[in-house]
This record gives sequence, structure tokens and C-alpha cells, in this order.
Amino acid sequence: MKVGFFNLKSVVPLGIISTMTSVLLMAIGSATIANPSTEAPSSVTSDQVVAQERIVIDATGTFVAAEAPTTGTARIVEEGGQRYLELDSAFSTTDEAPDLHVLLEVAEVPPSSYSDFGSYINLGSLEQFNGSQRYPIPDAIDVSEFKSVVIWCRMVNVTMGYASLEGDNSANAQ
Repeated sequence: MKVGFFNLKSVVPLGIISTMTSVLLMAIGSATIANPSTEAPSSVTSDQVVAQERIVIDATGTFVAAEAPTTGTARIVEEGGQRYLELDSAFSTTDEAPDLHVLLEVAEVPPSSYSDFGSYINLGSLEQFNGSQRYPIPDAIDVSEFKSVVIWCRMVNVTMGYASLEGDNSANAQ
């Protein structure tokens, strides 16, 4: 086989040409096997996929002020088998209180300060004073027992704001 000024057989041994041809054919074949479908891609968007995986448990509430102005919405969602308490992008509370925590409380209206420390589950320190955030809810927690979400100042034992959870969350509780 002559290519340009060179005789390909004299420049490249036949075994190498054969190997290169096999590799090329395998690459073409595997590309075809990797994508055997000739149909147009599905029109499902990533938002629709997330919506299918994410189930909002019918438990939401709007924050009201207690000791400090607190706004926004709290909701319990399940995503990929894990439950979360979510605070929406409208969430806001004071940045002047130290050691703020997020609680799930058994009472619809929490106390202004706690004397019974067994009536709530502490989901952890508040991540930020405003904006969207989420807190995992341990699997062992029966969310149907809790009637409100509380922003609580642990250092001075004061409820800053709370959201009474509305809806029937017992149907989806684990």
C-alpha cells in the first residue's frame, strides 16, 4: 500500500496496522453499544427528576416572632429516603442572639423559655440567620409527634420565633 511518497508496508509493519485497525473498530463498536438508542433524548428536565425524588410531607408552617422578629416558612420534606426540616429563602431571624438552635417541639405554641427539656428534639445550631437551609431529621424520630419548629437561644433559654406545623404529617411519618 502506497501513501504519498512512502510504501506503508515498508514503513509500518503489518501487525501494527492490523492492531491499530482492531482498536479503531472496537472503539467505534463500543461507542455504538454505549448509546444503542437512536431515539431523541428524553425531554425530562433535572427539575422534574428532583421533583419525582422529593416528597413534601404535608407539614408546613410560617414563622412568627416570639422574642425576636422571625419570618419565613418551615417544612418537612423527604428526599432519597432521608427526612429534612427545610427553612425557605424568606427565612430570617435576629443576628444579635448567641447560640441559636433549631428545634422540633411537641407543642403547637412553644414555651417562651424551657423548663422541660424533654419536649423537643434539637436538630442543631442554626446555620445562618437568613435564607434557605436544611437540617436532617434522624430516622428514629416520629415527626407526627411534633407540632412546631422553634428557633431557640440556648445560652439564655429563650424562644426567638416559631412556626406551628399545619397539615396531617402523621400519614407520611416513619
